[in-house]
Amino acid sequence: MNHDDHVRLIARAFDTTGGVWADFGAGTGAFTLAIRDLAGPDCTIYAIDRDQPALRSLREKMDRRFPGTQLHTVEGDIRRPPELPPLDGIVAANALHYVDRRQQAATMRSWNSLLEPGGRIVLVEYDTNDASSWLPHPISFSQLGRLAREAGFPAPALLTTHPSRWGNRFYSASIAGYLRAST
Repeated sequence: MNHDDHVRLIARAFDTTGGVWADFGAGTGAFTLAIRDLAGPDCTIYAIDRDQPALRSLREKMDRRFPGTQLHTVEGDIRRPPELPPLDGIVAANALHYVDRRQQAATMRSWNSLLEPGGRIVLVEYDTNDASSWLPHPISFSQLGRLAREAGFPAPALLTTHPSRWGNRFYSASIAGYLRAST
């Protein structure tokens, strides 16, 4: 896939520019750059990944392509995200399938606490249930519906699909955050 493919996969989740977004499992930044392309120069992006060299590479790419972008790279684990300001959205592309199935719903619940009211989670995953060494805990779109319910979210909305050269296809989905009970 190239940059235009990354943008197309998540474009329908962006109805305005600006805002505060996070890329969970950012790696070297393919989807971080797509977020910046869609959210524009007035956005703030938090890129979270456990791989510090990948985050340094992402910083270099962002500075070359979109100088002046408010990008914060954070070394961390998406299962226990760091404290962040309230987010308009979270993009997790090819990241949640690395979380053990038994922890996926709890991980998604923890993400909800980071969202502004009206915020959303945008997932990009392989549309398969067949595990492999590079896809240890796959989440097909039909499985995502069950996972969202288990985590307390409304049903996900399919945004689009894209063929994968490894077989099957990618899908992108948007899941609206849910309101937390006030204390």
